[in-house]
Amino acid sequence: MLDASVAGVERAGAQAEVSLRIGVLALQGDYHKHLAILEEIESVQAHLVKMPEEIDRLHGLIIPGGESTTVGKLMARYGVDEAIRRGVERGMAVFGTCMGMIMLASEIEDSDQQRLGLMDITVRRNAFGRQVDSFECDLAIPEVCDGAVRAVFIRAPYVTAVRGRAQVLARLDSGEIVMVRQGSCLGAAFHPELTNDARVHRYFCRVASESMR
Repeated sequence: MLDASVAGVERAGAQAEVSLRIGVLALQGDYHKHLAILEEIESVQAHLVKMPEEIDRLHGLIIPGGESTTVGKLMARYGVDEAIRRGVERGMAVFGTCMGMIMLASEIEDSDQQRLGLMDITVRRNAFGRQVDSFECDLAIPEVCDGAVRAVFIRAPYVTAVRGRAQVLARLDSGEIVMVRQGSCLGAAFHPELTNDARVHRYFCRVASESMR
């Protein structure tokens, strides 16, 4: 459990105002863009993290896009993977975007690469094609917010199977599953950090706040 000094908990009467410590894994990808969005959200302390001991102090962690094979090897080399698993066990929330969602999956089609295995989902890498096949669309995510979210897909994966406690949050009009949740773990095939819309990040912060109670 995180003590009150780390959690930044200040109580006023029966209501508690909580300062969330949210980290962005800075091994690869557009982690600075995630950080910039988090810094605009009230009651959030945003940090770039690389090492296990930094992850041990977090309420939530974002794993950004990148190259999943490389990041998986780096996580294992420095013990980051075990730190993330420990964090989830104690209630830390994790949000994987694009490559980050691949890392959260228990199964990756046609691959035995290292992964965290924290979500009961199967993913397909580069499922929409190459870089030139990147696209944007308006995506309805009722669990997250009212109105559509502009979703940016770049060499994106999608989810091909959902099992156990995992639940679907969003699909494309063509049926592909592109956002999922399982407990305190959240996965998105798109890049919410590449727009000026903070609603997806705010939703993750709510998940982190609920998980630490």
